[in-house]
Amino acid sequence: MYEPIRAKSVHSTVAGAPSFPHRSREEELDIQLAGHLSALLATMDDLRALDPSDELDTAAEQLAAQVARLRSGQAPVRMPAGGDRPEPCRTALHRRAHALAGRALVVAASRADTAVAILAAERMDAHAAALGPRELASH
Repeated sequence: MYEPIRAKSVHSTVAGAPSFPHRSREEELDIQLAGHLSALLATMDDLRALDPSDELDTAAEQLAAQVARLRSGQAPVRMPAGGDRPEPCRTALHRRAHALAGRALVVAASRADTAVAILAAERMDAHAAALGPRELASH
């Protein structure tokens, strides 16, 4: 009824191992966490452009150091200060930063990275305080 398969499957390899590289769970979590922290850093750079402060500068430097650590020393791309950019809404930036910090906290907790978990929790608190209870609840 069916013709027998005459050729080897394209899905099998010589040694039985897959022909594409696999990353470990830890490597995948590192990549994911670095992505969340980089997005948070970009959002914080936008906030720093609107309202420069020493607290935001310090937090941004700490985030940049953690991203570099997770990326084996490769520094994250940063937004230059100033420039011709449209002014984003502060509330929207704080909401986005709060959400990104929450995502980073979840991944940091799953990979048991205490330093990043503490940093992410601090950023969540700072952005929640900047939003206020009404703004945070409406999101």
